[in-house]
Amino acid sequence: MDYPKLAQTILKEIGGSDNIDSVMHCATRLRFQLKDKSRTSKERLEAIDGILTVIYSGGQVQLVAGEDVNKVYLELQKRIVSPTTTESRAVSKGNLFEQFVSVISGVFLPVLGVIAASGILKGFLTAALIAGVMNKDDGTYQILFIASDAMFYFMPIILGFSAGKTFNTNPYITATIGAALVYPMLIQLHQAETPLSFLHIPVMLMNYVQSVIPIIIAAWFTARLDHVLQKIIPVSLQLIFIPLSLLVIAVPATLLAIGPVSIYASKLLADGSLALYHLSPVVAGFLLAGVWQIAVIFGLHWAFIPIFINNIAVYGFDPINALLYCTVFAQTGAALAVAIKTRQTKLKTVAYTASLSGFLGITEPAIYGVNLPSRKPFIMASIGSAAGGAIAGFFSAKMFGGFASGGVFGIPMFISAEGMDWGFYGFCLSLFVAFLVSALLTITFGYKNDSVSILDENGPAS
Repeated sequence: MDYPKLAQTILKEIGGSDNIDSVMHCATRLRFQLKDKSRTSKERLEAIDGILTVIYSGGQVQLVAGEDVNKVYLELQKRIVSPTTTESRAVSKGNLFEQFVSVISGVFLPVLGVIAASGILKGFLTAALIAGVMNKDDGTYQILFIASDAMFYFMPIILGFSAGKTFNTNPYITATIGAALVYPMLIQLHQAETPLSFLHIPVMLMNYVQSVIPIIIAAWFTARLDHVLQKIIPVSLQLIFIPLSLLVIAVPATLLAIGPVSIYASKLLADGSLALYHLSPVVAGFLLAGVWQIAVIFGLHWAFIPIFINNIAVYGFDPINALLYCTVFAQTGAALAVAIKTRQTKLKTVAYTASLSGFLGITEPAIYGVNLPSRKPFIMASIGSAAGGAIAGFFSAKMFGGFASGGVFGIPMFISAEGMDWGFYGFCLSLFVAFLVSALLTITFGYKNDSVSILDENGPAS
């Protein structure tokens, strides 16, 4: 693929570099915040060779470019004139839900790969302990465990930096506030239950290790305070006195109010999600898994990611993502069925490639390149997902290792520290059932060889 040409075409159809407020990318999507969306055309963007589809969601224009998205992104960076376009991440001006999704995606998107990698490594280490390949006293295990746990332990620092960029304030300040939350002395005072006060105001000591919500709210508060201080403090004094004022005000405010309130909110969020789950795990799995990939298409899944991570921080496990994990295998099964059945050479190649990506946890090529264009395979995959989610709920499957977006390498994350149990076996069964049901339904009902494919420019295949 000619990536420079593709980047140049995208830049032209997106309205030029002067129309870009910010641009990021995830595993398969270029995510633009534009100044004027009317300068773009969804039809023209989708007509670009190399773009699978275009989605307007969360105030963003999202171009699904597939696994080569990073190469396209790097070429875009060379052509974007404004130096702020890849650094600042303006929050969406849409409705409250769109703004919320925009904030969450802005905070978590840059670190999601590291979170997933850390969680997968934790899962593999657990499997290695159970299999007797390693033991906890082994130096190799200890170093790899440190590598897997560092992201979660110091999450307030890393999310603080990301949130600072998202809220357009100094990310080093917000990272420092995150560091204050996990400062060793503060942890020791909490563990020893030693009283602490600030200006004679008692501080409610909490454990902020692995926490998510406190630093995001603290970063938002810091950004608002930063904007106020920029209007008050003379420009010649801002370099030192704005950071100084932010630290003096924001750190105590976080420890006195924002942190404790956020921790209680985190607990309520975790309790609420588990309460809904426990009403009927089977029904929850059936419904959530059945519609999950639709939520992914519209970018609504970002609203759930803090819940997954927060549940693990509060309880050490998360059952919700265990219900949804099978959806990746369902979409993969449908795509593989299309690859086996189709007589369209180009579609067959794309479907086999998308199936391989699906097994590795990336479903966009399968969804946008194969299943959605053929319509019925996507429906069959949703049915298979619902069946798999119901089975995961029936066996009370749980995720223990952190967070992963899907794929075979994330499976060990669902093994508990006590070893493989019926929850894990049921989880594996949910993946198999989702894959098999989706594949069989697609082969039997979901795809006909005379179906029109967007990849077939000459009309129906013979």
